[in-house]
Amino acid sequence: MTPEGLFTVALGLGEGWSVKSCSFEGTPPELLLKLDFKAGHRFGCPECGANSPTHDTVVKRWRHLDFFQYRCELEARVPRVYCQEHGVRLIDVPWGRAGSGFTLLFEALVMMVCREMPMAAAAAFLNEHDTRLWRVVAHYVEEAQAKRDWSHVKNVLIEETSSKRGHRYVTNFVDATTRELLLMVEGHGVDAIAAFHGELAKHNGDAEKIELLSMDMKPAFIAGAHRYFPKAEVVFDHFHIMQMVGKAVDQVRKQLSWEGAQMKGSLWAIRGNSWTRSSSQMEKRQQLCNAYPKLARALGLRDLLQSVLKEEDPEMLSWWCARASRSRLEPFVRLSRSIKKHWNGVVAFMRTRLTNGAMEAINGLLQLAKRLARGFRSLRHFRIMAYLKAGKLQLEVPPFRPLPTHSK
Repeated sequence: MTPEGLFTVALGLGEGWSVKSCSFEGTPPELLLKLDFKAGHRFGCPECGANSPTHDTVVKRWRHLDFFQYRCELEARVPRVYCQEHGVRLIDVPWGRAGSGFTLLFEALVMMVCREMPMAAAAAFLNEHDTRLWRVVAHYVEEAQAKRDWSHVKNVLIEETSSKRGHRYVTNFVDATTRELLLMVEGHGVDAIAAFHGELAKHNGDAEKIELLSMDMKPAFIAGAHRYFPKAEVVFDHFHIMQMVGKAVDQVRKQLSWEGAQMKGSLWAIRGNSWTRSSSQMEKRQQLCNAYPKLARALGLRDLLQSVLKEEDPEMLSWWCARASRSRLEPFVRLSRSIKKHWNGVVAFMRTRLTNGAMEAINGLLQLAKRLARGFRSLRHFRIMAYLKAGKLQLEVPPFRPLPTHSK
């Protein structure tokens, strides 16, 4: 078998197409396979499939999988057929997607690599400019995102995260059941909730079926939830509540420092749970508590609230709020008022145990990808990578399959 015949079989071009020549060209050398169709073959119109005669041809190139260590490209005379209904149309070739400069097999490799690596590293690995790879990834990700079915979505986690420096935020919506990223929208607050409400209808979802919305206590999020999902119950995740109590402890520490307390080097000894601190940090914490009763009361209230949130008894939470109100620690007095103001959402967490833990994991993954890529050039790129890594998309990379041809 000739090299041309061997490459024809290996590429699986099908009847009517064959490799006419193969050669190494350029420096460094690249393998160039020139394809052509059999004279007299007729092709279907890409619009309607009608058997149509060839009008003329256009020479095109596609990057294919490397041949051993050599870059490989396909070049072909692609027919333009004349359809009586649609006029002159360029046919779809079996090895490449319309408008793409890559073969389907190479695009499948691109999707596999870009799912696991930062785009800059993927571009270096594949020896392609990242702009070309972004076009491929965007095509398949956005196509898969548009076809997603959200009819099963009932419980949603909502969280904002930074997309760029300078207070540029996006809001993420995650299905609490499947832990998949549903939507990323620019901005935060009421507009973000409105955007999710609009997208829900486009994906067979129903706002009336949304039962729980887990979020933080930002007034704009709460207002948006009540406006667009009036039947849903708002849940305030305990991670956010513990962040608030952590800030209250930190405010007490800062106040003591302003009053002259020796708090140097105390920050990480005070923050966090006891089981995450080292023995030296716990020893430092105990020394500070012995020296400053206010700090001891603040840490005690923090630990008490953490224990209360593990239970399902609203009366214990009410007891904690009363104790915080009488603590003579202004940050905890304010925290107690805030919990009372958002009482139903906090109690809803104690009953449902719905948390934003999955969201925190997704945010960590996206921030890592952003750092490895040294930032994304646009929000669209950030969104595409978010869906690819956290959306659990059903990507439909077409198989390498010859289209039917027709003889005279």
